Order: sequence, then structure tokens, then C-alpha cells
Amino acid sequence: MSTAILTGQPVPGSSLEGDLRSLGFDVRVATDAGDAETLLAAVPADQRVAIVDSRFVGHLHALRLGLTDPRFPAAAVPGAVTAQPAARQALTRALARENSAAADGAYSAVPAPAPLPAPSAQGDLPERGGAPTVTDNLAERLTEALDSEGVPVHRPELGTLVAAVPVDPQTRNEARQAVASVDDEAVRLRSAVKARDGFFTTHFISPYSRHLARWCAHRGLTPNQVTTASLLTALIAAGCAATGSRGGFVAAGILLILSFVLDCTDGQLARYSLQYSTLGAWLDATFDRAKEYAYYAGLALGAARGGDDVWALALGAMVLQTCRHVVDFAFNEANHDATANTSPTAALSDRLDSVGWTVWVRRMIVLPIGERWALIAVLTAATTPRTTFTVLLIGCAFAATYTTAGRVLRSLTRKAKRTDRAARALADLADSGPLVELLVRSARGATHRAAPYLALAGGLLAVCPIALWGAGWQSVLGAVGYAVMSALAVVRPLKGPLDWLVPPLFRAAEYGTVLMLAAKSGVNGVLPAAFGLVAAVAYHHYDTVYRIRGDADAPPRRLVRAVGGHEGRTLVVTVLAALLTAAQFKVALTVLAVYVALVVLVESIRFWVAAHKGGAPAVHDEGEPA
Repeated sequence: MSTAILTGQPVPGSSLEGDLRSLGFDVRVATDAGDAETLLAAVPADQRVAIVDSRFVGHLHALRLGLTDPRFPAAAVPGAVTAQPAARQALTRALARENSAAADGAYSAVPAPAPLPAPSAQGDLPERGGAPTVTDNLAERLTEALDSEGVPVHRPELGTLVAAVPVDPQTRNEARQAVASVDDEAVRLRSAVKARDGFFTTHFISPYSRHLARWCAHRGLTPNQVTTASLLTALIAAGCAATGSRGGFVAAGILLILSFVLDCTDGQLARYSLQYSTLGAWLDATFDRAKEYAYYAGLALGAARGGDDVWALALGAMVLQTCRHVVDFAFNEANHDATANTSPTAALSDRLDSVGWTVWVRRMIVLPIGERWALIAVLTAATTPRTTFTVLLIGCAFAATYTTAGRVLRSLTRKAKRTDRAARALADLADSGPLVELLVRSARGATHRAAPYLALAGGLLAVCPIALWGAGWQSVLGAVGYAVMSALAVVRPLKGPLDWLVPPLFRAAEYGTVLMLAAKSGVNGVLPAAFGLVAAVAYHHYDTVYRIRGDADAPPRRLVRAVGGHEGRTLVVTVLAALLTAAQFKVALTVLAVYVALVVLVESIRFWVAAHKGGAPAVHDEGEPA
């Protein structure tokens, strides 16, 4: 249990002690800094502790935001400060100094604060991030001490919520009136919804999914349970689609939308109840991909029951969508902490943001997950799997072209200096294996600034021979050339303006090679096996992304070597296609898919469960805009 230490003289009629207990705190009362130091020392080191001024007046949700968010080692609102185990030592040192200063008589009387502003006509108060507070109180001084020690103290945006420490009856009465004028629960419910979301989600899902999130919170359900329910619903939808009947397709479309409602609900529940966790962020992100790609497989199976083979389209949709995501991830990591990060293109985008309708249009045309799943659901219920995949491929291709072109323009026109961290992240996303490592050692001293062009040339070497001649020695030579070009592309740190294109180009080359070799085999069952292999490899690449986003280490090199790296897998697949018959190639792809899936899943599950149990900092990755 967490512990809250109330400091100062109790205020008659205050509900503060009850509010803290409702938030899960064991409340202790300290008369002075020395008493607070004694009580703090008695709290186990692995527990959260909060120091709260007894005069605090504010909304319960303001306390919740300031004192219970698990993502931050230290956090504060006016009149209250909290520390998790990672920041406990710093808080203990700060309190010891305060006790010593108080014993020396260092603090004088507290001046009265300015009165609260009157409520607006709409009943909302002006935003008051630190609205009238007393700066000379123990909680405030401890917060300043943590800042001076370099401990990052999170201060949540309170908006219209009140958090204040009045020092006389008049200002206390004004603060209580301000609290009464704002509906704490309404603010909490609104803030459960993402600040930036897609048109479909904002107008057709969130108006009721947030109420579902509150219902789940009041019944003790966790975001991870809702995430699991969303996955199961999507898998049932995929099973319905696999029946190949019109009724099955209609049921699949309805269940896919229901799965998306639950997918929105889990994040809203996490924000509503502040139930963030490392494991939850990983489950939410990976399950989204598993749901979508399992649904593609279900549609392909359903089409096959009706005599239509659309596995190539299903695999193409997965390849395109995965490459789109890698473009997003790589661009964001390359510019995560870039300096002088401005460009005329970005300035134009900012100006367009002031024209409301353009914001929604630009959010819709990139086909975020909400629009994409709604499109898939409607087309599944009303048309055929072939039509569904064809429209999806056209829409995603347009969205990919639009977003990638915009990011290329931004990269070419901005004068940004990229950091070593960004270069390391791009190197991890590149997923280079032992063959590239060997070639890079041989190419030490090579100098160039053309990494994306070399990656593009390597990709063309890999896929063009297959397109022209199919499986054979030409494709093997092309794969060897791809490995050489891949090594040259990463021989220098990826800090160039367009170097973020290297990981998605590698993904397109590897996935495209598997797709084209399977499509040209002409044997039933090869494309489903290729679908499984690409899905297993894509999971590995997504897992790398989520580790980087969660400030965890990238997958260990032993794992990357065990699965060959992108260039090793590409070479192995082309050699297998050249040496084996089509029937044998199907078996080989299946075995390779199972091997990669087992290796990456075992390591991934081990890592994330260990991180969760080991107390890794909780995260909440908003992921792809819904």
C-alpha cells in the first residue's frame, strides 16, 4: 500500500484524509518536518510515499493525477508531492535538509495568496496549472529540492481542475467554491479520450467507449483484461470470415468493429484509472497487429472456401501495412531529439492546423487504424474478400505515398542535427544480422553519405531478378548483392537527413522477396506458408520498435543472429527457392516460419514479463492514432 503523510495543522471539515484513502493511501499525520522525516523512514523502501499539506483544497482527480500515476518516479501538484521507490532516496535527503532548516528557524510567516479568479460564464475555470498556491509550505519546498537535485518531477496538466493551499478562511472558501463549480468526473471522463485521434474514432467510437471504460473501472476490470477481450473478439471475427459464407462475412464485420470498440476502451480505461504498465503497453501494441493480420488470414481462408485464391493480396496488404508502420517508427526515432528541427513543410502543416476541416481530412486520408478497420469491416460485410483487399491495398498505398513524401520533404528542408541515440535506434530497427556484421568489418574505413540509396539499390537487386526470372541462381546472386549493399548502407552511423528510410527499405526488400518467390511458385499452400513467415518476422520487428519506445534495450544480438538478420533470411529464402521443388519449398518456408516464431516469441515474452515483474517504469504508448 502507498503511504501519504499529512503535514501541518488539520483543517476542520476537510475531506482530504478520506480522499487520500479512497486513492489507496495509508494516511499518517505529521506535526512538523521532523515528524514527517520519522514517518517517511518507517515506510518500506519499495512503496510509494506522498507528502501532502493538510490545507490542500482541490479536486479528487487532481490528487489522482498528481499522486497515483505509475509512469513517473516523482510527481507533484500544488501542495502535494509523491515519490516512487526510484526517487525515495532523493526525497529522504530533501526532507532531512528541510528538518535541519526548520530547526534553525529558516522559514518565516506565509503571505496570503491572491484570490481565485471568478468562474466563466460556461462554468469552467480558466486553466490554472499551478492555481493559487502557497509556495512556502513543506510539500512545495520538497518539490523544489527534488528539482534542484535533477530528479524529474512530473507536473500534470490540471486544466480546469483545482489544486490549491489556501492560508486563510476567505481564500479557503473561494477555493471550495471553485471546486464545486467544476465537475471533477466530467473532466476525468473527457481526459480518458486521446487528445489526438482519427475522425471515425472521435465521432463514432469515443462518445460511448469512454462510458464503457468507466463501467469497466467501476467493476474492477483492468486494461489488460479488456485488451485480451478485444483480441479474442477479433480472432472470432477472423474465424467467422474463414467460413466463406455471407452470414460469416457479415458477422465478421460486426465483430471487427466490436473488437475496435474494446481496443479504444482499454486505452481509455488506462487513462481514466491511471492503470499504466510496461506489460500493458506491449500487449496493446502487439495485439493490435495480431488482430489485423489474423483477420487478413481469415478473409483469405474464407475466399479459398469460395474458390478464390487471394493469399497474395492478403500477404501484400500485410507487407504494405508493416512497411508503413516502420516508416512511422523510423522517422519518429530519427527526429526524437533532433535539434534545429524546423522546416517550411512543417510550418505549412502548422498553418493548415488552424483550418479545422483540413485537420480531419489529413487524419482520414492516412487511413489510421479506426478508418482502416471500419473500411475493412464494411467491405467484408457488403462485398467479397478480393474487393476488400483490393480497396485496402489502394487506400494504404495512397496513404503510404502521402505520408512518406511529406516526411521526405520535411527531412530535406529541415536543418536538423541528429543524435547518437537516434543513430542507435535506426541501427536496431535495421535488424542487420551476422552476414552484414562480417561485411561491415571488411568495409571499415569506407566513407559515404548515401545510405538510403544503397539500401534502395540493394532492395532492387533482391527483387528484380525474381520478377524477371523467378527462383534460380539469378535470384541468389541478387540476394548476395542485397547483403553487400545492406552492409555498405550501415557502415556509418545513420545520421543523414534521409537515413530513416533505411529500415523500411530493408523491410520492403525482405518481405517483397518472400512474397514474390511464393507467388511465383504456383503451388497451393506456399503463399499461406509465406504469410506465416512474414508474420513471424514482422512480430520480431514490431517487438524491436516497442522495446525502443519503452526505453528498454533492443533485442539482444544473440536473438538477431539466431534468426539471421534481414539479409540472412533473404538469402536463405532465395537459396531454398532455387534448390528445392515448389512442394519442398512450401515445407521449408513452413519450418522456417515456425522456427522464427518460436525463437522471437520465447525471447519476447521472457523479456516483457521479466521487465514487468522487475518493476520497469510503467509506460503508456499511444501508438497508432485510432
